[in-house]
Amino acid sequence: MQNYNVYASRLVPKREPFAPGHRACIGCGEALAVRLACKALPQNVIIANATGCMEVVSSQFPMTAWRMPWIHTLFENTAAVASGVESALKAMARKGKRPDTGTKVVAMAGDGGTSDIGIQALSGALERGHDFLYICFDNEAYMNTGIQRSSATPFGASTTTSPAGKMSIGQKTWKKNVPAIAAAHDIPYVATASHSYPFDLMAKVAKGVAMPGPAYIHINSVCPTGWRSAPDLSVRLGRLAVQTGVFPLYEIENGKYKLSMELPELKPVQDYLKLQGRFRHLSEDTIREIQQRVVEEYEKIKEKAQ
Repeated sequence: MQNYNVYASRLVPKREPFAPGHRACIGCGEALAVRLACKALPQNVIIANATGCMEVVSSQFPMTAWRMPWIHTLFENTAAVASGVESALKAMARKGKRPDTGTKVVAMAGDGGTSDIGIQALSGALERGHDFLYICFDNEAYMNTGIQRSSATPFGASTTTSPAGKMSIGQKTWKKNVPAIAAAHDIPYVATASHSYPFDLMAKVAKGVAMPGPAYIHINSVCPTGWRSAPDLSVRLGRLAVQTGVFPLYEIENGKYKLSMELPELKPVQDYLKLQGRFRHLSEDTIREIQQRVVEEYEKIKEKAQ
């Protein structure tokens, strides 16, 4: 962990809407990201949460880690449930059955529930313009069911369904760009965030949930179990993902791109890859290919932000 000063507790809300005592793995970046996101949400909020790691670790009956109204949804219908809740609140206020208290609706799902199984519900909700915030916690595979690849799994990563071996480098396709897909719906707000930059993450969540209309935030979430990394390196890995350009932080507000960090120079992707067992089989040629791709994609974002 570096730059401890950014974790000054006096600058962070003390309330814990996502309670401690859940059953997330040691060093889970996604649990940290959920905790930070919940701190940035208003208290009058309803959360629709897809099947996935956070649902599994936080809601073993009869216990729950959620100190706010929370609905468990299936993998595929998180955005549909959230849009239904948002519409119901509007209809009840319009019919005088309850006052309009400004309750916010937030959908939460992992990368599988967002980029694969639930993308049709997400696209429909964004297209219809529901007033809600959708947060994707991206740990780059189906971690809670056995580390199977998703379309958000990065090129070259070894998973149980894209295993590396003599005939394969592991995942053979490049990571699906879901923030770009969300932005293509011309919604008011899209952003990327990392649990390793907590204040940036919380500021974006607060902005996204306050924004009228649909908003989408994609949060990089380190998974020591699936990434085969040391639990005490999760914050460092999240920072390296940003500093190498693998996961750039930016916002798209009403169509305008803005980089959240100005990086004078990207660190080599090797610094990021070498700390993860899922990439340990990669050859120098493959690492150079990844490096080239990362730089190309980062330059595209920089150009849009100018």
